[in-house]
Amino acid sequence: MKVLIADDHWMVRESLKQVMRRLRQTLDALEAETFDEAIATLLAHPDIDLVLVDLVMPGFDAFAGLQRMREQFPNVPVVVVSVHEDLEHVLRSVEHGVIGYIPKSADGPEIERALERVLAGEVSFPRRVIERSAGAGNPRAPAEPPTPPPSAYDSLTNRERDVLSLLGRGYSVKRIAEDLDLSSQTVRVHLSNLMKRLGLRDRSAAIHYAISLANETGPAGRT
Repeated sequence: MKVLIADDHWMVRESLKQVMRRLRQTLDALEAETFDEAIATLLAHPDIDLVLVDLVMPGFDAFAGLQRMREQFPNVPVVVVSVHEDLEHVLRSVEHGVIGYIPKSADGPEIERALERVLAGEVSFPRRVIERSAGAGNPRAPAEPPTPPPSAYDSLTNRERDVLSLLGRGYSVKRIAEDLDLSSQTVRVHLSNLMKRLGLRDRSAAIHYAISLANETGPAGRT
């Protein structure tokens, strides 16, 4: 697996490499200190499987840079690794199609769990940030995708609502399966079905909606 780690701090890059190599012995890690280096590396290595990127580094204008990267390389999964721990940054990153968001303040086991999920093709978002913001009644509402109408949510089965609620709390498919005593494949089927019912185009849109729903109604989700 080939991964690009884009961060202007070598200690951060080295720490991420060490964690990922514990999870993937065959990992081929490339590095970039600036946004221009990251773009050049992506152009030179079209077979990159995953990008870990900081929102704050030379040449990377936060979400403008993230948008450019996603537009230029739409098929390369991106995970944000950031000092920002607020729901605003998480949601805006989700809006740009990232598959994960890892706060730099996270401890070793939390970072390892997050990287294990994304390396396995799952998504990973900081549940503690989502639940803390939801509990505080954070009024942040998603700018996109359009919020499905209440009638669409009401059409969900109880199990689909359970899956959506846990997704909004930052759970991976594997964790949702464990909590609901289902197989991961069954959870994916429920997720696919609820996305169709809600008119959500992809997993990122589903995560965005689920997080926003949790934010509106608290950690337990909508009732």
